[in-house]
Amino acid sequence: MLYYNITKRPPMRLSRRTALGLLLATPALPARAQAQPLRVVASFTILADMVRQVGESRVAVHSLAGPDQDLHGFEPRPSDLQAIAQANVVVINGLGLEGWATRTIQAAGFRGRTITATAGITPRKASHDHGHSHAGHSHGAHDPHAWQDLALARRYVENIRAGLAAADPPGAPAYAAAAARYTQELTALDAEIRALLAPIPRNRRRAVTSHDAFAYFGAAYGVDMLGIAGTWRDAEPSARELAALTAQVKRQNIRALFLESAANPAALRALSSETGVRIGGTLYPDALTAPGGPADTYLKMMRHNATTIAEALK
Repeated sequence: MLYYNITKRPPMRLSRRTALGLLLATPALPARAQAQPLRVVASFTILADMVRQVGESRVAVHSLAGPDQDLHGFEPRPSDLQAIAQANVVVINGLGLEGWATRTIQAAGFRGRTITATAGITPRKASHDHGHSHAGHSHGAHDPHAWQDLALARRYVENIRAGLAAADPPGAPAYAAAAARYTQELTALDAEIRALLAPIPRNRRRAVTSHDAFAYFGAAYGVDMLGIAGTWRDAEPSARELAALTAQVKRQNIRALFLESAANPAALRALSSETGVRIGGTLYPDALTAPGGPADTYLKMMRHNATTIAEALK
């Protein structure tokens, strides 16, 4: 067996010109190639999907509230605090949607960047339902469901783009390009929904849902969306409440009733039985479905809701 003593080999010396030539000849690696993806925690699935669309491969996104999860009863778990503590960026909706956000982020010792997706949006006033305080979900004076208007969703995308770029400056051009593409898709879907509803006379565009989550949608697309849930959101209405609702539906010539994916269907089914107004389908107000479902992205959710409403109102 032969052994080579490399310790005695004289060190290789390169001329300055040779060293510079080797350096220039070496292919430059992308600045992000060896870096880990930006760790982003979003409060719920709709925001998580928006972040993925803007961040693409540069982000790894975790949603605190999962698919089909009712935000009205959401409370962060110890594992959620751990995810926040390890994140570079936290994205919340704001407008009172995440009543737990401030204390949870502080408790996690989070030191990264927080993005409020609704920054710069003038909110609608909350209706009767959103004056109530649910576990971890007290909206207060504002209706937080601004994502139900695709024009406002473009503001969400811009806020997310700016926040990601601030947290990851080398990725700013990529975030800008992805945000521009996604904004075009939002604009196209906005026009598609308006065209879908245009043939329906304005006085026929009235519907009832399980709770007041569609006021922004109604204002944007000319549909009176009435939410009926109050203190009995998770229970059946009393006989007196049901009688009042029945009278309202008949008086206002309501055309359709809609279930919501995470709400108790008992109230709507009782109202349908009393009024004879049919249930037009299920809408998705606050959460996306699991992958493969009818609303597993924000764009699919908005298209599904608009199509379901238009078909029922026809």
